[in-house]
Amino acid sequence: MQHLDRLLDWYGALDPGSLERIGEFYSQEALFKDPFNDIKGLRSIRAIFAHMFETTEDPRFVILERMGQGQQAFATWRFEFRLKGRFYTVLGATHFRFDAAGLVTEHRDYWDAAEELWQKLPVIGAPVKWLRGKFRATPY
Repeated sequence: MQHLDRLLDWYGALDPGSLERIGEFYSQEALFKDPFNDIKGLRSIRAIFAHMFETTEDPRFVILERMGQGQQAFATWRFEFRLKGRFYTVLGATHFRFDAAGLVTEHRDYWDAAEELWQKLPVIGAPVKWLRGKFRATPY
C-alpha cells in the first residue's frame, strides 16, 4: 500500500512545518478518534496535532509495524515526547481507512491513557496506579 507507506513516512518525520502537508494524506471530512478526541474534518485534525506541538517538547512518532488490506490499514507506534523536561513514551496503534484516492477517511487510535500516560505523570500518577490495581481482575 503505497499511500500507507507515504502516510507513515510523513508521521515519522512530522514537525510543525510538515503539518501543513496534512491535506496530502487526509480527506476534508476525515474522522479522528483517540482517548481524548472524537472529531471530524481536516481543520480539526490539524488543530489536534498543532496542539501536540504547542504542549509537548520534541514529540515524535516511531512506527513499529504496519499492515494493510484493501482500503484499510493498521500500524503500531511509539509516541515519544518531553513534558516539562521529563521524557515519556506512549505505545499505541492506529486503524486507518482510505478512500479510492488513498486519503485517510477514518483514523482511530487505540492506547490506554491510564497506563501509558496518567500513571506516569507526577501528582496524579500514584492515585491512578492505585486505582488501576483496585480494578484489576483477580485470578480464580
